[in-house]
Amino acid sequence: ALPMRIGDILVASGVVTKAQVDQALQRQKSAGGRLGDNLVALGAIGNEDLDGILNEIPASPRSIADTGVSEGTLLNMLLKLVYARNLDTTSKMSDELMLPAALINTLLAEAERRQLVEVLGKADGVLSEIRYTLSATGRRRASEAFEVSQYIGPAPIPFTAYQTRILRQRITNERIGRPDVDIAFGDLTVPKDFIDRLGPGINSGRAILLYGPAGNGKTSVAERIARIFKGIIYVPYCIEVEGQLIKVFDPTLHEAVPQSKIAGSHSILRDDFDRRWVPCKRPVVITGGELTLEMLDLQYNATARFYEAPLHVKALGGTFIIDDFGRQLVSPEQLLNRWIVPMQSRVDYLKLHTGKSFSLPFDELIIFSTNMDPSDLMDPAFLRRIPYKLETAPPSLENYREIFRRVAEIERLAFDDEVLQFVLKKLTVENSHPLACYQPRFIVDQVLSACKYEGIPPTFSRERIAVALDNLYVKRKHQPAAAPQSLSRAS
Repeated sequence: ALPMRIGDILVASGVVTKAQVDQALQRQKSAGGRLGDNLVALGAIGNEDLDGILNEIPASPRSIADTGVSEGTLLNMLLKLVYARNLDTTSKMSDELMLPAALINTLLAEAERRQLVEVLGKADGVLSEIRYTLSATGRRRASEAFEVSQYIGPAPIPFTAYQTRILRQRITNERIGRPDVDIAFGDLTVPKDFIDRLGPGINSGRAILLYGPAGNGKTSVAERIARIFKGIIYVPYCIEVEGQLIKVFDPTLHEAVPQSKIAGSHSILRDDFDRRWVPCKRPVVITGGELTLEMLDLQYNATARFYEAPLHVKALGGTFIIDDFGRQLVSPEQLLNRWIVPMQSRVDYLKLHTGKSFSLPFDELIIFSTNMDPSDLMDPAFLRRIPYKLETAPPSLENYREIFRRVAEIERLAFDDEVLQFVLKKLTVENSHPLACYQPRFIVDQVLSACKYEGIPPTFSRERIAVALDNLYVKRKHQPAAAPQSLSRAS
């Protein structure tokens, strides 16, 4: 495992650039000192901001007691790792259990005392280490530990430490200003009054409802809201609750801070950072029609005998988007009833298969996105619990023109008012279709495909646009089909 580097965290947080880190490293070679001090000296970051980020980094445990996990649990986990992955040196065990080498040596000393491991001798390499193997007694104990739980991997974080961390890295700790919103939505044509209402909703950390006709950018808006946050949070690989293990970190959902591959003096010392936590960008979890009530409960693997955290727990500290709300397998009423307590009290309750319940702080921005009428999905009491309700209405003519212009410009298509007027005539006059934000992109993609097929440079024509619009909607049953056109019609 690579050592965690403060430069990586600062860059990922957006408070400095990689170029500034490189400049500070160059200065460090001549002036000495820590990387942070050199960044401050160069004016890249203030002392207060630097201290704030450093103070958020979880400190490495210095003793078994500091881990918050019992020695017996850690010893069993170590034995299982050695047994399953044939680990033989302290450094390998440290990298797998994500604990400092000193603590691994403490566990090995106890294992030796109990005759669970045997010393094989010195390992090869520059840094000579002692090699270990399990004794017959150690193998039996490892097998017994597997009967209790087949989890192997980084040591768990105690539940109380996880609760504290969730509250410490609340999403509302970040202030999202108008410039941040403008940048996030810079590639979209969005009405100013919509942005003015959206900004406070993002900062509130409360639920947001996006509603309106299909094809007007609800999903795009939701995803940009989620990506607007720059803060780094720390996600545990695994937590321990009432003796049960729950996996939390999910590489498919959590975007870990990329670590530099070139060694440098801007590393945080290996044992200064608690490697049981993964520094990540605030998570974004998107679920749609596949969402069920069971997906919001702890997932217990009866064979492996440990749990997987539900989606909304993996989203803690970030954004949870329920796309196409109202089209889930579970009814809207059942789903909303599941969310009433967490949304109102900011606390969620989960139950272990043993029957024991526990509570977690509920800190995440929930976004409901639907093209159905909200009053058909929610009763007035629940609607009141969603403080921000924003409609993504069909675009104005001016915005529609701007969307079309932008899309055409990206694809190097010559766009003019004649093209627009032809589209408007076909859509609104001849077929009574409302304007929608997705239509320009759809039309442009169809024209590009047609030109590629014909082997000509991308060019708008009335014929290609008409064909694109024919593909945009199916004909209504009461509308007679148009007379067949000649297959040899020129483009």
